Amino acid sequence: MVMKNSKVSLLSSIFRTKCPRCREGNMFTSSNLYSPKFADMHANCPCCGQVFEPEPGFYYGAMYVSFALSTGIFLGVLLVLSFLVEEITLPMVLIAVVIIVLGMLPIMFRVSRAIWINIFIHYEGPCMDIPKK
Repeated sequence: MVMKNSKVSLLSSIFRTKCPRCREGNMFTSSNLYSPKFADMHANCPCCGQVFEPEPGFYYGAMYVSFALSTGIFLGVLLVLSFLVEEITLPMVLIAVVIIVLGMLPIMFRVSRAIWINIFIHYEGPCMDIPKK
């Protein structure tokens, strides 16, 4: 599907896991986040041809992004619990964090990869204006 609007924001393309180069093609093969194939990526952008794994092991850095996002979730859980309960216990925090992080695993996986690739590959314009790779 080609988007008519050429002004797609960086944050929108990251959260929708679109190609960083054209912001139109999907990075992942399945749109279902909770299917067994949630981690399967296209080798290249279906629209502009951008390679999604520029080198072997490219996405190891996305683990650091995921760690930062998980830390933010942990701090958010602590903040919410501090308003909801009088005394915060370790099991309470661990159970809340584990449930939230496991529930958000596919989202965090995809967004971490999208953030990581957007650091290195920059927007070049609408798909039809980009020469194919």
